[in-house]
Amino acid sequence: MTRSRAVALSLLLAACTPSPSTAPAPAGQAPSGPFPDTWTYPEHTRSERGPHAMVASGNDIASAAGREVLRRGGNAVDAAAAVGFAMAVVDPEAGNLGGGGFMMIRLAGGAVYFLDYREQAPLAATRDMYLDADGKATDKSQIGYLAPATPGTVMGLVEAQRRFGLLPFAEVINPAISLARNGFVLDSIRSARIRNDSTKLARFPASAAIYLPGGQVPAAGSVLVQPDLARTLEAIRDHGADGFYKGWVADSLVEDMTRNGGLIRQADLDAYQVYWRDPIRLQYRGYTIFAAPPPSSAGLTMGVVLNVFSTWPRLPPFGSAALLQIQIETMRRGFVLRNAAIGDPGFVTVPVEWLLSTALADSLRKTMTPGHATPTLAAQTGAGTGSTTHFSVADAAGNAVSNTYTLNDLYGCGVTVPGTGVLLNDIMDDFTVAPGRANSWGLIQGDVNAIAPLKRPLSSMSPTIVLGPDSTLRLIVGSRGGATIITQVLQVISNVIDHGMGLVDAVAAPRIHHQALPDVARVDRGGYRPEVLDSLRAMGYELREAQPGGDVEAVEPVEGGWLGVSDPRSGGGTAGY
Repeated sequence: MTRSRAVALSLLLAACTPSPSTAPAPAGQAPSGPFPDTWTYPEHTRSERGPHAMVASGNDIASAAGREVLRRGGNAVDAAAAVGFAMAVVDPEAGNLGGGGFMMIRLAGGAVYFLDYREQAPLAATRDMYLDADGKATDKSQIGYLAPATPGTVMGLVEAQRRFGLLPFAEVINPAISLARNGFVLDSIRSARIRNDSTKLARFPASAAIYLPGGQVPAAGSVLVQPDLARTLEAIRDHGADGFYKGWVADSLVEDMTRNGGLIRQADLDAYQVYWRDPIRLQYRGYTIFAAPPPSSAGLTMGVVLNVFSTWPRLPPFGSAALLQIQIETMRRGFVLRNAAIGDPGFVTVPVEWLLSTALADSLRKTMTPGHATPTLAAQTGAGTGSTTHFSVADAAGNAVSNTYTLNDLYGCGVTVPGTGVLLNDIMDDFTVAPGRANSWGLIQGDVNAIAPLKRPLSSMSPTIVLGPDSTLRLIVGSRGGATIITQVLQVISNVIDHGMGLVDAVAAPRIHHQALPDVARVDRGGYRPEVLDSLRAMGYELREAQPGGDVEAVEPVEGGWLGVSDPRSGGGTAGY
C-alpha cells in the first residue's frame, strides 16, 4: 500500500466510527409523492426544447450568444467558447477571464476529451505564505492581491476552439465584445449579487468604477457597459491567447501586481499551459459517466460514492430517511478520501485505481450502520459562496460540451486590473493554506494540496457527460456551488438513473450535502418532509436547513431534438433552435 493510500485510509477510519453491522439499510417509508407540497421548484424550472441544438448556462444572454454561433454553422465547441467569453461580460461575479476551469468534450463519433485550464500558483508562491507571525491563517488568500493564481480561462477557451471549432475565432468572440462595448441590461439577480459583495468591490478602485458607478449599486434594468473589457476581448480576438498573456493586457496585470504586492509576473504568464487529460470513466448501473480527473476531485469523489451506492441493488425511495442516510454517509466518506488523497497529479501520486475499486466500496459499506450516524471528527468551519458557473452545449451533429469555470468566491479576490476590465480570482484559497484551517467552503484539506510554485489547487468543479447503456449520449451536466458541486451533479445523475426522474424534476429536486467537515448535513429548506428530517435527527445527524443553492445547467437528447434545463434556484437560462 502506498503512503498516500495508507494515510487516506487511516484518516477515513479515524473520521468515521466503524460498525460491526453489515446489514443493508432499511428501505424506509416511501413518500406519497416525489416531493412534499412545500417544494414548488419544478413548477418554476426554465426548460426549452430545440430540434437542432441547445445551450444551457447561468445567464440567458450568454446562452443566446451560444445559440447564434450554432445557427451560423458553429459546432458545440464554438458555442461553448462563445458562451465562455460572453459570461465574462454578463455574469461578472462568476464568468471570467481572470479565472480557470475544466471542459469535457464528447464528439459525435464517441471520442471524449478533457481540457484542464485550472489556475496555477505563481512561481513565488510558498507553502506558508498566508500565515501571520503567530502561524495563524489570514484572509489574504481570499481578498486582495496575494489571492490570485495565474489565470487559465483565456488559454483554455482559445485552445479548445482552435482544436475542435469550425468557425473563425473572431466569430466566436465577437458577441462578447459587442456585449461589453454596447452594454447589457442588468437583471435583478445580478444587481443583488453586486449589492451583496459591494463592500469587497468598493475596496478596489477599478472594481468600484465598473460595478459601483457613482458609489451606487446599479439597479435592475440599468445598462452595464464595460469598454475596458471590450478592449481586452479585442486583443484576444486579434492575437489569440497572446492577447492576454503577452502585450498590453499582460503588462497591465503585471504592473498592477507589482505595485500592490501581488505575485504574478510575466514569467508566470509565460509558464502557464493547458493540459489535455484522460477523463475519469465511471460505470454505474449500466451507464457510463465521464467525469473530471485530478486536479478536480469530482470524478474520483463521485466514483467513491456511486460505487458504494452500487452495493445496494436498488436505492430506497427518493425523499425517504433511508435514502438520505445513505447519501449522507457515502458523501461523508467520499469527502474524507477527497481531502486526504487527491491533488495535482503533477505533484502527487493520486491512487486512482484504489479509490475506484470495488474492494474500497465494500469496505466503506461495512463502516455504515443502518439507523445510526457515524460521526466525523468535530471541527468548526465556515461556509462560502462560490462564483463558479457552468454551461452545457449540444449541437445538431451530436457533439457535446460540459464546461465549468470559476473565480472561486463571488467576484474573486475583488481586484479588477485597471484598464482591462479583468476581475481576478482568489483560487489560492483552494490550496491547504494551513493545517486544520477551512477554506471559504468549509473544506479542511490535506498536505497533498499544500501550496507549491506552478501547482494547481484541488477543485470541486464537475463538468460531466453521461452515456446510456447503449453508449449513446444521455446527459450533459454541471453546476456552480463550490464544494456542493460534486454532490449536486451526483444527485441529478442518481435522480435520473436510480429514481427514474425526467430532467426537469431531476434538476429541480431538493438536494442534500455533506462534506465530512463540518459534520453537518445541509438540506434544502422545504424540500423534505418534517417527519423524515426528525427521523434523521433521531439517528444522530445534525441538519442545517438552508435556502436552496446551486445552478445546475443540463442538456439531454429527447425525441425530435434536445431538452435544456436551467436550475430554478439561480438566474440561468436555455437557448435552443
